Amino acid sequence: MKEMQRTLQEKYKDKWEGISPEVGKNKLLWMVGEIGEVIDIVKKHGGLKASNSKDVRKELIEELSDVLMYYNDILLCYDISSEELKSAYVEKFEKNMKRW
Repeated sequence: MKEMQRTLQEKYKDKWEGISPEVGKNKLLWMVGEIGEVIDIVKKHGGLKASNSKDVRKELIEELSDVLMYYNDILLCYDISSEELKSAYVEKFEKNMKRW
């Protein structure tokens, strides 16, 4: 997904905000906006309908895809590699497994 997002960014580099640490905050804010759209779908239709209704589920997944696109922009902005992210995820998983 990260490479697909890099391709999109390259294609629209003259139209979209660039990718750099300086604009990472903006990408985070856009991602939060998309998360709000996901929440709105669940609030409007309820969890069961969002899970079971073909049309609502499609809308939910589309908005989650927008979240992932901005997420991948953020990884690009801060040059976070898949390996770094995996390592941090595994460490956090192991920490959480020992919590309670």
